[in-house]
Order: sequence, then C-alpha cells, then structure tokens
Amino acid sequence: MSQGAEGSGCLLLLAGLLAVLGPSPTSSIHVYTQREVYGTVGSPVTLSCSFWSSEWISEDISITWHFQAEGTRDSTSIFHYAKGQPYIDDVGTFKERMEWVGNPRRKDGSIVIHNLDYTDNGTFTCDVKNPPDIVGKSSQVTLYVFEKVPTRYGVVLGSIIGGALLLVAVVVALVYLIRYCWLRRQVALQRRLSAMEKGKLQRSAKDASKRSRQAPVLYAMLDHSRSTKAASEKKPKGAPGDSRKDKK
Repeated sequence: MSQGAEGSGCLLLLAGLLAVLGPSPTSSIHVYTQREVYGTVGSPVTLSCSFWSSEWISEDISITWHFQAEGTRDSTSIFHYAKGQPYIDDVGTFKERMEWVGNPRRKDGSIVIHNLDYTDNGTFTCDVKNPPDIVGKSSQVTLYVFEKVPTRYGVVLGSIIGGALLLVAVVVALVYLIRYCWLRRQVALQRRLSAMEKGKLQRSAKDASKRSRQAPVLYAMLDHSRSTKAASEKKPKGAPGDSRKDKK
C-alpha cells in the first residue's frame, strides 16, 4: 500500500473517531479592558476591549457593550456586533455619539464615544462570544468625565513619563562619558608610547654620532704616534771619528 493510501486511511479513521466522540467541549474566552478611563466634557474617549480565544475567529462572533450609569443598578445594551455588522442601539444617549473602531479579526472590540458629558459617568461592560468558544467572563471599565483632567492624574502620569525620560537620558550620558574617558586614556597612552619610542631613537642617534666622531680622532692619534716612532728609528747615528774632529 502506498503512503498516500495509508494517510487517507488514517484521516478517515480519525474522522470516524471524532464523530463517535462528538464535538469537543467549549473552551474559555478571555476579555480585557482598562480598569479606569478619564475624559473631559466635549472630548472623545476610546473604550478599548481586546480578547483571546483558543478558536479561530468565526463568522458567528458577537461583541456586546453594556452601560450602567453611575449611581444606578440598571444595565442597558448600547452596542452590538454580529454577522460582520456593527449595530448601535437606537435608545439611550449614545446613539448619535458612538463609533465602532474594532476589528474582530485582530481580536479588537473597541468603541469610541464622542462629545462626552457628565451623564456618561459609569461602568461599561464588554462581552465577546466566539462559538464554540462562548464560556468566559466579561470585562468592565469605569469612565470618569471631568471638566478637565484631574491634576493628580496628570501629575502622576507626567511624573512617570518624566522619570522614564530622565532615566534614559542618564543612561545615555553615562555611556557616552565612559566611552569618552576610555578614548581619552587610549590617546594619552598612545602619545606616551610614541614619546618613549622617539626618545629611544634620539638616544640611539646620539650614541651613534659620538662613536662616529671618536673613531677618526683615535685613528689620527694612532697614526701620529706611529709616524713619530718611525722617524725616531730612521735618524742616523754619528761616527766616533767625527766627534774627535770636532774637538780639535
């Protein structure tokens, strides 16, 4: 039997086994949102919602947003996504101010609320179903609307960003300082070695010059002594008779 026939047989056997066992049990889907979001009156705010599913994103995926106003117990549906289409509920104060910016294929179910008002304070809940992955908890985010962003929140955020930037600047400056000191030390060491080599060459040249000057003087002294000695040896000695003649 060929390998292709064996593979087909294995696939048929596996399909039959799955048919006998029935569909796999549902798995858990995980939904994530921020805990708190701050906005100012008249400005837009993005309510982010992401999710994780063990299954492929199906055509039957659904995303639902609910809103519970501050100080109330009632929760109302304000947005629904199903069959590839977003639906904004016609009731409530969000029907003219909501925008769908999510993308289920990217596991994103975010929405934007425009022209915020104080009545938008409350809790928003994001719920996602991706059949057969339908078991899981929804996630909630609380929206706080102010006349302007609270000073404390702005100060904390600015302090965190400023501290991070300062830390990066200190690390970069420290790296450049260490590199500068190392290069400067290397240059000084190179100059010192060059000076030492130059001094050695100068001393060697001086020694060679001295030796070259001393050699002709020594040779001249030796030649002079030799010539003097030779002259003294060549001087003739006088006869005895000549000395007597001089006396007479």
